[in-house]
Amino acid sequence: MLSLSKSGRQQRIRCEKGPATGSRGMVVTNHPLASAAAVEVMAGGGNAADATVAALFALTVVEPMMVGIFGGGCTVIHAADGTEVAIDGLCTAPAACRPDVFTPVSDTWPDYMETVGRENRVGIRAIAVPGNLRAWCELLARFGRCRLGDVMEAAIRIAERGFAISRYLENCIAEQAADLARDPAIAAVFLPGGRPLATGELLVQAEYAQTLRRIVREGPDLLYQGNLGRDIADHIQRAGGFLDHRDLARYATEWRVPVRGSYRGIDLVGPPPPCSGGVHVIQMLNIMEKFDVAALGFGTPETLHLALEALKIAASDRRAATADPAFVDVPVERLISKQYADLRRSEIDPARAGSFQSRVLLNESDNTTHVTVADADGNVVTATQTINSLFGARVMIPGTGIIPNNYMYLFDPHPGNALSLQPGKRITSGISAFIALQDGRPKFALGLPGAHRIPACVFQAIMNLVDHGMSLQEAVEAPRVFTQGQIVEVEDGFSPDVVRALSALGHEVSVVGHVGGGMTAVAFADSRMEGAACWRADGVPMGIGGGPARAGVSFWPDPTRSATFRT
Repeated sequence: MLSLSKSGRQQRIRCEKGPATGSRGMVVTNHPLASAAAVEVMAGGGNAADATVAALFALTVVEPMMVGIFGGGCTVIHAADGTEVAIDGLCTAPAACRPDVFTPVSDTWPDYMETVGRENRVGIRAIAVPGNLRAWCELLARFGRCRLGDVMEAAIRIAERGFAISRYLENCIAEQAADLARDPAIAAVFLPGGRPLATGELLVQAEYAQTLRRIVREGPDLLYQGNLGRDIADHIQRAGGFLDHRDLARYATEWRVPVRGSYRGIDLVGPPPPCSGGVHVIQMLNIMEKFDVAALGFGTPETLHLALEALKIAASDRRAATADPAFVDVPVERLISKQYADLRRSEIDPARAGSFQSRVLLNESDNTTHVTVADADGNVVTATQTINSLFGARVMIPGTGIIPNNYMYLFDPHPGNALSLQPGKRITSGISAFIALQDGRPKFALGLPGAHRIPACVFQAIMNLVDHGMSLQEAVEAPRVFTQGQIVEVEDGFSPDVVRALSALGHEVSVVGHVGGGMTAVAFADSRMEGAACWRADGVPMGIGGGPARAGVSFWPDPTRSATFRT
């Protein structure tokens, strides 16, 4: 994928996918049917918010292992009128939870977050209070033009008629088959006859289609205040879970002011805490800003070493201080300040890998999805949504087709820490849905799934665009690295020479197939938009070009108005 010149300073990324362009709208999701659902809504008169919600509902059908209405997420919006807001629909801990409800199996990594019986990860006790359905409906009501039924139509159609599953989904089902087989309801859908569905087979979700139809008729309160939510809560309670109907009734989204920073003259807008990505992507870019990254070159040991050290610093601060601001005093202004970056940068040895402690007073799943959408009016939406692990809690609520989240796995099972479990506390997520602006106008927007690897991937993609001058397609497909201070993950797109050089600097390197998930991105140039998705997922960009006929044109010419030409 990566080739270097003899000097090692110039690069060309061999991309596996191609971009899309358009002037009237751009949609990039991690499934072609979800992108098509969004384009359908936008072509019918909807805007970026309408298209985003259409894509997300469709993704609950075609990426059921990744996202659902019983999950959580965060959406960052830059509206045409300049409004900027982050809609926090992250999951919360049920009121019945206490810091010690789970029994940890270890006080050290890598098993620090694991609990006896995997109760915080698999099964009914792993389910937290969902925010997605309410957040999506609020996004539609505040910024959209369409009715709820209009944007849900494609999702219902696909669920009823079915779709051919991809190799990606087949692999996900096979990977989790043992856990799925423990629950009769979810096994009946994905393991018919005890066999995992295979590529090309039709996946029909009739019960889920009926649930979506009920939501169209009664709105999100069907889940949060109505019979659907009560039935689900009663099932969870009977099975020994924490969530009850009062948790659903109390749930509210948070509309937050996005975190803002800058990198080499580009303004950056991202999600604030309890999402950690917005803060720490800006922090890492601030650290890199005084290094000549462009001169060092993409993929060189020098650039990668500095980026890895910045990742370690951000990870140490994240563990210490970034959590739900209703429970923890998060020092956002200090973390994103240029002065704090100067302090941390001074700790980096350009010739040797270091270890870093927090100077300011995790355990997420890679299985998420991301949507990036823009319209011709100037509205830009970038949204990361998930049920956390593959197939969430790996159960299905009988008769509904709903796969609930396992967000309890994101709380520290050890009491007394920033990320420890508390009633009503929001989970902390690495979501890094970013919109970049130059002179007040959108320049690019991007995001991806990948849990605690998300900030690292967005951090590198921004440097790819700003420092290395890559095209959008190159920037999302380029090889990545990741660390939190222990092992350094290096994608196999980098050469063995680079791996050896990083090892010589003191990094403990592990070569991996991929870091993070499928990035979706949109770039803006005058009236044109470009969309790109990377090889790490089934992502597809779709653009809308063309437009209406010229004024006065009709199919049948009027002979009385024909012009006379003379030779």
